[in-house]
Amino acid sequence: MKANPKGEEVNWAKQNGPSDPPEALRWHVQLNNPPMTGPLFAYKHGLTHCPLTQQVFILKLKKAAKAAGFQSVQGHGIRIGATLEYLLWGVPFEVMKVKGWWASDAFQLYLRWHNQILAPYIQAMPPETALDFTRIAMPPVR
Repeated sequence: MKANPKGEEVNWAKQNGPSDPPEALRWHVQLNNPPMTGPLFAYKHGLTHCPLTQQVFILKLKKAAKAAGFQSVQGHGIRIGATLEYLLWGVPFEVMKVKGWWASDAFQLYLRWHNQILAPYIQAMPPETALDFTRIAMPPVR
């Protein structure tokens, strides 16, 4: 998990629908009432609060996916899926590299696995964006 023990600044933008960050945070605070001196993402557990760890987050996400009839997810799959989503919105690779704290170009390997899924989206992109995307996601045959 990539986290800074000293904390860090978080930026977000308003979204339409249930994934709106300010609304999700408001709902979390209302539901869990995290202590002012503890972690922001703490949840009620009996009479106390527990910090939301990566392990607990993934477990809760898997339960929610199953209850909704979706396929189970893995932690890294969420990262790759989010990266793909931003790239399909046209966010440049270099921006995603910084946003995802990718120290190398390793995430490009994951994109190559998704080339058949991405082909229609790449074809619909503006030519200059599609060239960058194709260069990384669909390397030349050797």
